[in-house]
Amino acid sequence: MRGALLRAATGKALRARWIHSERSSSGVANFGFREVPEDEKAGMVGAVFSSVASNYDLMNDIMSGGLHRLWKDRLVSELQPFPGMQHLDVAGGTGDIAFRVLDTIYSKEQRSPQKKEVNEKEVVDETRVYVCDINASMLDVGRQRAKTRGEPGISVCGQIRFKFVMVKAGLGELPSLVWVEGDAEALTFADDSMDGYTIAFGIRNVTHIDKALREAHRVLKRGGRFLCLELSHVETPIFKQIYDFYSFSVIPAIGQMVAKDRNSYQYLVESIRKFPKQDDFARMIINAGFSNVQYENLVQGVVAIHSGFKL
Repeated sequence: MRGALLRAATGKALRARWIHSERSSSGVANFGFREVPEDEKAGMVGAVFSSVASNYDLMNDIMSGGLHRLWKDRLVSELQPFPGMQHLDVAGGTGDIAFRVLDTIYSKEQRSPQKKEVNEKEVVDETRVYVCDINASMLDVGRQRAKTRGEPGISVCGQIRFKFVMVKAGLGELPSLVWVEGDAEALTFADDSMDGYTIAFGIRNVTHIDKALREAHRVLKRGGRFLCLELSHVETPIFKQIYDFYSFSVIPAIGQMVAKDRNSYQYLVESIRKFPKQDDFARMIINAGFSNVQYENLVQGVVAIHSGFKL
């Protein structure tokens, strides 16, 4: 499923070009193909995700034919999670990425040749995976999913403090898994506090992409890695025609049949087309301060994984 194209988005030529941002001097932002006042976009996007939250995972399976699971696996394999990691997953309300990160960490701990016996409490005490989402409905879905997952049965303990904000671990969840209602453009986490940052299918929905990228850079430790999985742009002409037909004719119809919500899925496909192309987004990541920026196209660019390091 991996795309053959893997480009390094580095060098003076990339830095020299003007970087597109959704912020404009006229104070408008894109909401799909519409232009709306930028101070209204967050509320409009919030209404979309509140509407689709209960069917979000089902619709992802139907729309992608289950491929989104492989794409997310690929993202987490690139992250290379490790025991004791401090990780932030933004726009991750339903928990798909966070669960994979924790599964990988526990799997590594259990097969570690350095330890004869796994100290689960020690791993839980040191590891923190924060799921940050601006939408409370999406977080509720994630919390409910976490309660039914077969994670190690260790009781929830205490509260976690960071940058003067108290966050309670939800009942029925591992204390290493923390749910935070927050804005990607104004994170409440301290500077240089995270080993990793992921955002999957979320960054195209923020009002100011450049702000979200700067916040990602701010909270990462030196050596920390940024990874973004996002629906992107197909350039192969024949495949693009098929993809456009599927996007604009089939996906909204599925949304109406399954979720009784055509408009939200119309916004979905429109927001993909308004998102910067792969090279342009790579330049934005560089402008935010990241180094060694690369991207990988999957399925001919239907999705792309962008990566960068804070050095």
